[in-house]
Amino acid sequence: MAHIVDTLMRSTAAFIVMMIITRILGKSTISRMTYHDFVATITLGAMTANLSLNTSMNGWQVLIGIVTFSGIAYLVMALALKSRTIRKWVSGQPTVLMEDGKILESNMRKLKMTMDTLNQELREKNIFNIEEVQYAVLELNGKITVLRKPEYLPVTRKDMNLQTNKQSFPVELMMDGQIISDNLHQNHISEEWLVSQAKARGLAIEDICYAVRSTNGQLYIDRYDDRIRQPIDKE
Repeated sequence: MAHIVDTLMRSTAAFIVMMIITRILGKSTISRMTYHDFVATITLGAMTANLSLNTSMNGWQVLIGIVTFSGIAYLVMALALKSRTIRKWVSGQPTVLMEDGKILESNMRKLKMTMDTLNQELREKNIFNIEEVQYAVLELNGKITVLRKPEYLPVTRKDMNLQTNKQSFPVELMMDGQIISDNLHQNHISEEWLVSQAKARGLAIEDICYAVRSTNGQLYIDRYDDRIRQPIDKE
């Protein structure tokens, strides 16, 4: 029983510590995986697993190790922000895979990347014909960015001299049936206005699952009762 309690306590501590460390290291570590981020992630994962499950190791020593390694990772990240030389060594550099529509085989060999992988990445960007590509670059996070040739670029409203209406960032007003008061206050929206908008649609606040003011200023409301007689897919 003591071992079970010890494991529960260590696992809880490991979860809390990793949540704190993740918040300190920031969103960039999660969203992009450079060399530095990859090393930090797998090492912290292994150390946290030891803290959680390896009861033969002293918990405080493992915790000190996690905090120390996190401090090193944070320090390297801070130095990389200030020095381009350190940033290039820590994170690497983008690599051009295609230039002027031509595949750079030497760069692909250095990266151990095959044509199958390149074609797959292009298809994920809705490019099925490689002749459409002007430039393809492998970024630091392992993703490929592509610039199409001019004749294959999509037409924009500016190209057609069409008027563009001003758009704003969408504001979520309700989620899971709960009013998000902070968003209302920050955007100078009153709860009375939201209630009146719901009543205009014949709804009470309790009927609403999700509400958002979209980029064009219109209010979108999703109710709990979708009133779909024959749903396409129902769990």
